[in-house]
Amino acid sequence: MSRGKIAPAIAATAALLAAGPAAAHTAAGTVSGLTTGFVHPIAGLDHILAMIAVGVLAVQLGGRALWSVPLAFVAMMIVGGMLGMASAAVPFVEYGVAGSVVLLGAVIAFGRRLSIGLATGLAGFLAIFHGHAHGTEMAAGASAVEYAVGFLAATILLHAGGIALGAAARRLTADVAGLAVRAGGGAIATAGIALAVS
Repeated sequence: MSRGKIAPAIAATAALLAAGPAAAHTAAGTVSGLTTGFVHPIAGLDHILAMIAVGVLAVQLGGRALWSVPLAFVAMMIVGGMLGMASAAVPFVEYGVAGSVVLLGAVIAFGRRLSIGLATGLAGFLAIFHGHAHGTEMAAGASAVEYAVGFLAATILLHAGGIALGAAARRLTADVAGLAVRAGGGAIATAGIALAVS
């Protein structure tokens, strides 16, 4: 990323983090079909930040983590979504969603080299909370398949965005790249704390 592109990227990130938490978990209005399934993850800052963080973490770890970490998240989000659609109780879902933002951001910020297995397991576990939140808020009578395809597509796009951000940061000089990724992780964790207490 050229120096001329760094300032706009930082400004865009700051604007995203400065935005108030979106009310993604209100279940207001009709929630059905592909479009509303797609909109649900991108309507909540907590979901956006966690899913982008998964992509950034995958780049930070490298190797097979580039596919295994996002894939684990998507696979276990399906499980969580099915639990939510079936009205199966999962304790502390909202705290789990917000906590996932804090935890993923902190792992990135501290630059700890998790094993790929541990990172994959962590991403999968946290995804259950996100999936449950999506599934619970599907309106009665909605097509579960269409709704699930929608929120899975949005999640995959957000993971891809995180991978793109992480890859762009790695094109900077080695010192700046590490600092940029870790600072981004710190910003994500801070936003997660704000979401958890709001």
